Amino acid sequence: MTLDAARGTDRPHTPDRSFLFVLGSSRSDGNTEILARAAAAQLPAGVPQRWVDLNELDLPDFQDGRHETEGRSAGEAEELLLRATTEATDIVIASPLYWYTVSAQTKRYLDYWSGWLNLPGSDFKQRMAGGTLWGVTVMADTDHVVADGLTTTLHHSAAYLRMRFGGVLTGTGSRPGRVRADEQAMIRAKTFFQREAPLARFPYEEGARPAGT
Repeated sequence: MTLDAARGTDRPHTPDRSFLFVLGSSRSDGNTEILARAAAAQLPAGVPQRWVDLNELDLPDFQDGRHETEGRSAGEAEELLLRATTEATDIVIASPLYWYTVSAQTKRYLDYWSGWLNLPGSDFKQRMAGGTLWGVTVMADTDHVVADGLTTTLHHSAAYLRMRFGGVLTGTGSRPGRVRADEQAMIRAKTFFQREAPLARFPYEEGARPAGT
């Protein structure tokens, strides 16, 4: 499992915030990772960053065992990923847009969230509540409305866990490195993590619950 300590991205610990960047591309150093790293470079030096490349994980396909009578235990790679997820205050899903939603690697990671809800001793839902979920995606289209499905997936996942949602940083780029030519995306990256991240709510909850509860 790669947690990127060897790549020099861990920062000195501060008690306030810590970011986990989850890379969901099928290739390394892709456009989405480039855009995510451009945004991460703007974080204060004292904010820890941890980077996980899902493509490098020895993580099996998710098996739904919520109705099994015997409690299951997490494997080594899953345990490391669970710990990285629950220790972060801010989780950044960096997935290219594949068929108008997240990549297969990213979807498998989110499926594991379902399993962690029922993993004995994990307290996953309680530990995730109050944290912040962010998204970064790059697509071939110049009209970023086509990424609405990806945004809905992340927003509703945050709403279920009572997390805050900082939105999705979008960019255009198909060929390797092409996102660097998307000047507007690179400008948005500079202030992306400075934006307000409100509590995520399902559409049917809007107006039904006071803010901050």
